[in-house]
Parts: sequence; structure tokens; C-alpha cells
Amino acid sequence: MTHKDKALSLFSQGFHCSQAVLGAFAEELGMSDELALSVSGSFGGGMRNGEVCGACTGALMAIGLKYKFFKADDIGSKEKNNAVTSEFLKRFKEKNGSCLCRELLGYDLSDPKQQAEAREKGMFSEFCPKMVASAVETAEELMNE
Repeated sequence: MTHKDKALSLFSQGFHCSQAVLGAFAEELGMSDELALSVSGSFGGGMRNGEVCGACTGALMAIGLKYKFFKADDIGSKEKNNAVTSEFLKRFKEKNGSCLCRELLGYDLSDPKQQAEAREKGMFSEFCPKMVASAVETAEELMNE
């Protein structure tokens, strides 16, 4: 199963966008599915407030696992992680117009009325899978370069 297929499968099961994206990469990056789904569970819908798209935050978590930076004095790892993070955000924004959930969806998920309207319009079932796929593809491109 490809990363994209796994992410879309997770999303269709009811997991948040952030969980779907990180979950697609978790095993190969040394993280259990349970831990990946748990740690990324609070990031869907731009942290439920329309901020940075959860698909992006899930991808950035995967990038963080691939390009580890965990020693404060490891400047090389820090610079590599920062560079790949910046490039991911740049490419995602170029492909989709924004990295912010509220701008991508056209609805502010911090407003219950707008959240309900987005759900009624099928945004979560029709639009969000496209962002999940885009985030996975973009992360995969960078991790394979």
C-alpha cells in the first residue's frame, strides 16, 4: 500500500487529517501506529481552529522523524530539518494556495456555525482528502530527494 493510499484509508476511517498523514509514514520511521495516531490526534482541522492545516502538521511530524533534530548542539541536523520544513511549506502552499486550514476550506473551524456549514457542504469528505493526498505526496517527494 502506498503512503497516499494508507493516508486516505485512515482518513476515510474517521481519523483526522493530521493522523492520516503521520500514520501513513509512522511504521517506516520507527513509530508505532498507536503512538502516531495518538500524538497527531490534536492537530486536525488546524488544531480545531482553522490554523495550519492538519495534513501539513502531520507531514511535518513525519519530516521531523526522518530528519531528526534532538541534540541542541547538532547544528547540521537543525539546519537540515529547518530547510526541509520550509521547503515542504513552500511546495504545499504553491500547490494549494495556502497552508492554513481556514483559507484552504474557506471556513473558520473555530466557529461552530462555519464548521457545521463546512460539514454540510461535504468539505471534510470531498476537499480534505485532496489536502491529505497533497501533503503525503509533497512529504514523500522531499523525503526521497
